[in-house]
Amino acid sequence: MLWKLSLTGIKARLKDYIVLFSGLVMASAIFYMFESMASNEAFLKSNSIISMVVFVFRFGSVLLGIITFAYILYANSFLMAMRQKDYAMFMMLGAKGRKIAQMIFIETFMVGIVATAVGSILGIGLASGVNTLLVNQLNLQITHYAAFSPEALIVTLVFFSVLFLIAAIFNARAIAKKSILALLRETSTPAQVKQRPFLLFLQTILGLCSLAIGYYMMSDLMTFQLIGIGIALVTIVLGTYLVFRSVIIALLSLLKKNDTIALKKLNNFTLSQLSFRIREYTQMLSMVAMLFALALGALTVGLGFKNEIPILAKTVAPYDLYLNNAQNASDEKVNALNPTLDVTYSMKETDDTIYYVKEQFNENNLLSSSMDQLSVDVTYNKLTGDQLASDVTAQDQLRSYLLPEQRGKEIQVVDQTAFGAVNASETSLRMVQVKDFQASYDALRDLAQANQDANSSETADMNFSQRVFAYDSYNGIFSGFEFMGFFLGIAFLTMLASCLMFKILSGANSDIQRYTMLKKIGTRTRLLKSSIRKEIGVLFLVPGILGMIHVLFGLKMFTTLMIDPYHDLWLPFGIFIALYAIYYVVTIGLYTNIVLNQKKKRVFGLSCGKNL
Repeated sequence: MLWKLSLTGIKARLKDYIVLFSGLVMASAIFYMFESMASNEAFLKSNSIISMVVFVFRFGSVLLGIITFAYILYANSFLMAMRQKDYAMFMMLGAKGRKIAQMIFIETFMVGIVATAVGSILGIGLASGVNTLLVNQLNLQITHYAAFSPEALIVTLVFFSVLFLIAAIFNARAIAKKSILALLRETSTPAQVKQRPFLLFLQTILGLCSLAIGYYMMSDLMTFQLIGIGIALVTIVLGTYLVFRSVIIALLSLLKKNDTIALKKLNNFTLSQLSFRIREYTQMLSMVAMLFALALGALTVGLGFKNEIPILAKTVAPYDLYLNNAQNASDEKVNALNPTLDVTYSMKETDDTIYYVKEQFNENNLLSSSMDQLSVDVTYNKLTGDQLASDVTAQDQLRSYLLPEQRGKEIQVVDQTAFGAVNASETSLRMVQVKDFQASYDALRDLAQANQDANSSETADMNFSQRVFAYDSYNGIFSGFEFMGFFLGIAFLTMLASCLMFKILSGANSDIQRYTMLKKIGTRTRLLKSSIRKEIGVLFLVPGILGMIHVLFGLKMFTTLMIDPYHDLWLPFGIFIALYAIYYVVTIGLYTNIVLNQKKKRVFGLSCGKNL
């Protein structure tokens, strides 16, 4: 009978349970995905240049476990808020506390275990799909990555089973100890906020100073090193909490005292809603802001490393393609690239010397670059024939395009007459640049590989003068960072947005009466929906803004690893804001459905009350 009653209760609130269930499924799926990577030491070691990367991911796994625990608490509070009055009704009908506790235990544990099982299966599919998507779309070179990990699956099932077992026991004990009146009125009891102005001011100053110290440590990490990271972590977390605790309260108080703002439409009601249970929201918003910074930071750094690859390849290889013995190359394939630059230099080879024509280099200068000129906007030096004829150092740029067996020979850049007098067969060196390297990558690689196979015994990874080979080498180095950045960004975004969504939805049932009262006195539905959008918008916007500020300062830590961590910053920020906005819209829809579209539900279980 308890199983039947529990299933009937779930069926009666199926829409709400679908929201809860989907959130729990995503939580377990994300946890599995992270564990599958954290437990795959072969993948981490083979796709990252950081020696401590395994430790970092183990630490990150613990952090995600803590975040998941907080998420389960919010989801659990949402479940209890939905069913609390139903349990009170059963008690009014004479149900025994022990039976009610058993029913709560069954509902909580059953929903949790089923969600974990489904989430684990989904996590395996997502891990495989994300791997395929990122590898194909980003041209990553990932090795030893396995979507299915028995160790990760076991850890996920055990971890969530323990969490839901604890939650089920806690829920059962909590409900059994409460009176009927407490169950009916608990969520309607407001929390009074009393704050001394001096203490509020002190918290504001302390919070801002803590953030300033943390930002300073991150901006000069080369000096402070690991100590700086530790200090920054503590001060930024503390500063985030104090800023939310002080600034939000002070700002809401000032806005409510401003009649021009507060008395316009339903602004006073919206501000009062935001002030409601402010201390509890302060902790949640602080956590969301930190998660936001971690998620956006991971995505930004991942995209940053992706941007590094073509820049580094372009720096070491001025030409998109060069062809030794170019007379043997297919003109048709080269012309199909629609090159923006296509230059051919004549050359002759004797036993100890390589000859070039000076006039050809004067007419079409040879491009050269060096790694000490690292910049987002790569510029090249132009070497004339006269420079190449007299400067041995400049000739090294030409030497890099020779075959391995030719590089030990002397280079002579002579005029056309002297070149014609050399008694040797003439060959050519062809230099090509295209409009879009990425778009022409496949065709360029085919030509470069064919040229390599025909003319050189060295392997592709030894040839950094050919841009596609340099690109592949850097891609192999940074692909691990890139993959992990996208992976972590998606994982943390899902967790933070879900935590925020369930925290807001868990208080929706207590807001029903307030919105019902406003509707009864004639408030238009349009104004009520506008108030909801503003209220939830503030709860999403404030931690998002502070999280972005954290990221902007945090990127200073990567200036030693990246050419410009702030390059094309709009792209990761735009992607992240778009995904974050989706959660905002979904939360508005769910919250509005709860507080404004309430319908009388059929009272179930009346015939079963005597059996309890």
